Amino acid sequence: MDSRSKRKRDENPSDLPSISENGTFNGEGGAGGIDLSLLEAVESSHDGGVEVLDLRAMKKLVLAFERRLRDNLEARMKYPEQPEKFADSEVELHEEIERLNILAGAPELYPELVALNTVPSVVGLLGHENIDIAIDVVGLLKDLTDEDVLDDNDEPARILVDALIENNALELLVQNIGRLSEADPDETAAIFNTLGTIENMIEVMPAVAELVCERTKLLRWLLGRIKVREFDGNKQYASEILAILLQSSSANQKRLGQMNGVDGVLQAVAMYKSRDPKSSDEEEMLENLFDCLCCLLLPIENKERFIKSEGVELMIIIMKQKKSAYGSAIRALDFAMTKYPPTCERFVDVLGLKTAFAAFMGKIPVSKKNKKESYQEELEERIISLIASLFAGITRGSRRKDY
Repeated sequence: MDSRSKRKRDENPSDLPSISENGTFNGEGGAGGIDLSLLEAVESSHDGGVEVLDLRAMKKLVLAFERRLRDNLEARMKYPEQPEKFADSEVELHEEIERLNILAGAPELYPELVALNTVPSVVGLLGHENIDIAIDVVGLLKDLTDEDVLDDNDEPARILVDALIENNALELLVQNIGRLSEADPDETAAIFNTLGTIENMIEVMPAVAELVCERTKLLRWLLGRIKVREFDGNKQYASEILAILLQSSSANQKRLGQMNGVDGVLQAVAMYKSRDPKSSDEEEMLENLFDCLCCLLLPIENKERFIKSEGVELMIIIMKQKKSAYGSAIRALDFAMTKYPPTCERFVDVLGLKTAFAAFMGKIPVSKKNKKESYQEELEERIISLIASLFAGITRGSRRKDY
């Protein structure tokens, strides 16, 4: 999926919400069955603004939001070719979405928020024609699912995340990424917040890690994003999310392998074969990339892809250059060679023994990073494991004699 492409939503009047005679607002992506007459009664009982966030105050906020949403959709449907006719309603809708952010201060009310059927209305706006409205919603979802907000509110958090999944939030979030351009600072921030929302949802419900990969093209987008040469915050976050998706899911490991993911991650890593990261954030991103690579190397079929993509050769080059990725390259080789003789054979064939035994004999490049005793110990364990894999993987023939 091209992260720079602009997706236009086809608006069909039959798909827009309708308002019944008794004031109930219905329709997919609309106000989701809210009874406005009941909420109006709540509003009439209050004078002034919202001061204390309780159930009644939340209903007042929701009522205002649903009204602005209804007004905007009606104006857009009535004047589709005259933006000036619905511009004011769009500004008012933007303001109401921003006011909803206060709900993040009362996660205990999330079950009532879901019961009010507000989630379909909010999530539906991720496909709004005005990309600024979609950006507002992304920010709102990020705030509502924030880890600090949901701390000690496990059940309300699960209820909210369940509702988001049921109303296709994952699909709409990833689709919306496809029309965001990182040439615009606000859209760049929206991409970051989208990844943050997905991470938050995974934190609440680990099964989301597989659901989002089954239902969307997020893996493909992340793969494309980490291959961009320039480093920035979104590239770093993309590497982190990709690592999270791969860490505990063999299905995701196999899925990414099937879309040429092993080669893609190797391309991202190859940018550092002869240079070091320029900052601690960039260094963290490189570690994330190697985490992704090691996770990918767990399924047997991906070990074969690693060989075909010349991953063994790349890891040896990185070791020879003695840059900061030195230890990570040894770790990746350890994963690739464990219980897989073909990788061991390729390692011997491309003369990797000399490089490996230099490390085995303690000739490890020293830097601020690897002066720590824990780093040295971990590296020694990896080297020993690598040598053990060689003995187990190469049992006869000329390769056995070579070492």
